[in-house]
Amino acid sequence: MATVLTEAQAQEKAAQLRGWSLKGKTIQTVKTFDGFVEAVDFVNKLVEPAESAGHHPDLAISYNQVTITLTSHDAGGLTEADFKMAQIISKLS
Repeated sequence: MATVLTEAQAQEKAAQLRGWSLKGKTIQTVKTFDGFVEAVDFVNKLVEPAESAGHHPDLAISYNQVTITLTSHDAGGLTEADFKMAQIISKLS
């Protein structure tokens, strides 16, 4: 099982991620698109990297917005895997 980062470590790593914010034991970003189809297309782009990493984000789609939340559920908080996945997701948009 992955090691949960301390609050200070999580804050330091979150500060290095553009467009992401620390929300308790999660990091989160909201992506806005032209419409629903574009939002869903973006979500579909997440499938392969998430599957490859074995690390799946929590997703919420609201018309043209996708809220992406990352945490390591099995570890009970934020781990290195969350920040690596956030970097991958950031490159997709």
